[in-house]
Amino acid sequence: MPRGRGAVYSGPMQTETLSTAPRVSVGGEARALLALGLPLVGSHIAQMLISVTDAVMMGWYSVPGLAALSVSGPIFFIVFILGSGFAWAVTPMIASALAQGEDRQVRRVTRMGLWLSIGFGALVTPFFFFGEPLLLAMGQEPEVARLAGQYMPLIGLGMIPALLVQTLKSYLSALELTRAILFAVIGAALLNALANYMFIFGNFGAPELGIVGAGIASLVSHTVSLLALMVYALRKRPDHALLQNFHRPDPEALSKVFFLGLPIGLTLLAETGLFAATSVMMGWLGTIPLAAHGIALQITSITFMVPLGLSQAVTVRVGRAWGKSDTQALRTTAQAGLVLAGITIAPIIAAFLLIPEELIGLFVDPTDPDRPTILQIGAALLAVSALFQLVDFGQVMGLGMLRGVHDTRVPMVMAIISYWLIGLPTSYVLGFILGLEGIGVWLGLTVGLACACVAMHTRFWPTYARA
Repeated sequence: MPRGRGAVYSGPMQTETLSTAPRVSVGGEARALLALGLPLVGSHIAQMLISVTDAVMMGWYSVPGLAALSVSGPIFFIVFILGSGFAWAVTPMIASALAQGEDRQVRRVTRMGLWLSIGFGALVTPFFFFGEPLLLAMGQEPEVARLAGQYMPLIGLGMIPALLVQTLKSYLSALELTRAILFAVIGAALLNALANYMFIFGNFGAPELGIVGAGIASLVSHTVSLLALMVYALRKRPDHALLQNFHRPDPEALSKVFFLGLPIGLTLLAETGLFAATSVMMGWLGTIPLAAHGIALQITSITFMVPLGLSQAVTVRVGRAWGKSDTQALRTTAQAGLVLAGITIAPIIAAFLLIPEELIGLFVDPTDPDRPTILQIGAALLAVSALFQLVDFGQVMGLGMLRGVHDTRVPMVMAIISYWLIGLPTSYVLGFILGLEGIGVWLGLTVGLACACVAMHTRFWPTYARA
């Protein structure tokens, strides 16, 4: 199994042992991926419900508060996405170490992943204490900036526990203990909703704190999730002794996690930034097209949780095959992942093509006078999204496969070129120069993701899964 230039893993690759490896079927591997991936899909959807709950409850309390939350949340998310690359790097490294029976390496990698999460969080948290002047400089309304200035320090304090939670989720995913992750995220969602209800509105004897209460709820849910997952991890696998000599630096493991994780974070940031940029473009077309875009994007974000969870499962299983130098198992896992992606994407594409107005209509007030126009624009965007989903599934599965073999640097470059040098300019040309407006913007997105999809698979299959 040849190694690409982006690979970080330096373990032995003994190809002469491959002939003795037991054969695995695509169907059997698909079942293993489902067992591992479905709880991850559920946990991602539950995670999305947390932000939805925050928005709904804040909207009930105060429109300016909702606006402040809406502008503050994406800032937190973008910073979090960049820092979570180190956590994502933990999964394939642990999977490979487990395949080789190196339990000590599991502890080293996880511990340094936790170190990097703490370090990154400590570096960025102080900036959240300057939310009001930052948003005023960005042209936000003074009242919105004032409220955001109260909310952002609290969510900033939640950055470190949120990143630590992500690292522990990656550790447990590599151990294929994904049900624990699902239960933890569902518990966090319920706790967040309860804390919001208490501290935003002043229920159950709690003080009425408005947007400050929303910040407290987020901080509490992150902290409790961290404690719950850490206790579970320590009790479930005491042999890994995750906190043993936690204070001691491990430069070798730290370097490997850093250089594998930084490209992952930048790749995630590049994709997140692409969608943010297209939202700005849609805003140039007017409020109604932007609203339709936001609804269509919310729907596609929910469906994206399916390939994202499956992609993480593929990373784990490919990582184990990579650690055992088993090209056949690696290839079979990748094939099974694509089969599952094809099966799961079919009903999504069918829904987008057959009932687009019904889906868009779930997010629009039936009495809204702009509802017919929003439904018309949103339905057209979902029709384009049917093709968009096909390539989006493909590119995220390709990324999962490459992360499994510890190849993240070259895919990062491929992603940035595909998203920003091809996709974004194409969106502009099609949307504004050729006059296709919103449909053109989404076709540009599709082109960028298609280029990423082709690039990822062109790198993975000949380089790592050649028969």
